[in-house]
Amino acid sequence: MKISSKSVVFLILFSFILPASSHDLKAAIESHGRSTKNMARDEYRNPYETLSFFEIKSNMKVIELSPGGGWYTEILANYLHEPGILIAAHFDKDSNVEYFKKSREKFEQKIASSPMYANVEIVNLSSSFAEEESVDAVLTFRNLHNWLGPQMDSIFANSYKALKPGGVFGVVEHRANKGTSIKNMKKSGYVSEEHAIMVAKRHGFTLIAKSEINANKKDTKDHPKGVWTLPPNLRLKTIDKEKYIAIGESDRMTLLFKKL
Repeated sequence: MKISSKSVVFLILFSFILPASSHDLKAAIESHGRSTKNMARDEYRNPYETLSFFEIKSNMKVIELSPGGGWYTEILANYLHEPGILIAAHFDKDSNVEYFKKSREKFEQKIASSPMYANVEIVNLSSSFAEEESVDAVLTFRNLHNWLGPQMDSIFANSYKALKPGGVFGVVEHRANKGTSIKNMKKSGYVSEEHAIMVAKRHGFTLIAKSEINANKKDTKDHPKGVWTLPPNLRLKTIDKEKYIAIGESDRMTLLFKKL
């Protein structure tokens, strides 16, 4: 069978268009592979703007620290393609804490549920994550309040070791008011920018930029159950529910560090 010159041109163009579209960040965010429940949080979490600010490209090797149920994992797994890969540093597989073990098991089931996650590797959060100077980016979303103290130092140190020179460290976290004590950070779930930057600098990172992408001026940060009073947790359940829904998710810092 003869193939016309027009058909050849079409096939060549198609071969370039298909990979380009599959590596598009907006397409990854709008992918049917994401749960509708997670997509409903996009208006508060601004994934396109956030990942663009963190300079994440589809061919990068990326570590996501403590991915929880995989909200950002769904996007990153869709977006990162060969030679790109996602390393999810989750709760330790053999943790003595039952909640940590169950959360890790549930996450592993999610990763095994679809070919979409074929480029995702799971490691322990207490591990070294990857070979030294082997990854392009390390990201963490709303986790610092869980690590305050020695664990935060350990995770930041291991992140720095894993990053290549010039690699990025992106941080999104519930933002406490300046001068908030460590005790109140732990209680409220909000962490001050000053503290986050101090710990990052202590481990060699250089602050490159800040963004107000994930800011929320309506968040007064004085809620009865801390940050968990707000959506999506709504810890008070029906008490003042409409009030907290109207506020939306927490006010958040968005910080970009580099290993220079």
